[in-house]
Amino acid sequence: METLTASAHPRADAGRNPVIPFRNTTMEEKPTLRQVFETEESPLLRYAFGIVGQRETAEDLVQEAFLKLHAHWEDVTNPRAWLFRSIRNLALNHLRDHQREIHTEFIHELAGDAPDPEQTLGHLETIGTLQLLVSELDPADRQLIALKYHENLKYDQISQRTGLSVGNVGYKLHHALKHLADSLRRLGIESPEG
Repeated sequence: METLTASAHPRADAGRNPVIPFRNTTMEEKPTLRQVFETEESPLLRYAFGIVGQRETAEDLVQEAFLKLHAHWEDVTNPRAWLFRSIRNLALNHLRDHQREIHTEFIHELAGDAPDPEQTLGHLETIGTLQLLVSELDPADRQLIALKYHENLKYDQISQRTGLSVGNVGYKLHHALKHLADSLRRLGIESPEG
């Protein structure tokens, strides 16, 4: 990048106004650990939650990743990438250690080389965000969503389980899903269809 000389700068009088050279902005400065924490904690939590599906575990993994980053701070040139890779590895280790509690095929899918890491990251962040939003729903709405999407029950089967009418099941599910979609939109997350 070029620096300005006194003759190139219209306000530079000979000797009175020193010319300040432009700073090379092509080289990015490494942020502080505090800055990294403030900007990356939430995305990392969503990412970890998307992998492990448990908020408390996700928080523990993020804390562990930041502690490791602190220990290796001088050696890390790209803290964001290092943290996401660290979270992925910690989460996979956690899943392997708790195989009985999770689906083994999900571990293998995550452990494989994804064709597009950015897309996978975005997908996992979205899943984590969605799981957080679902966990904040009213317990009755969470139950309806679990029965419909985890147990793959039809409306009449959900009606039998919950004691709600079939129409009421449909109505409540529609509004719970609309609430989730609105919340995702407010967070800047859209469906592939828009």
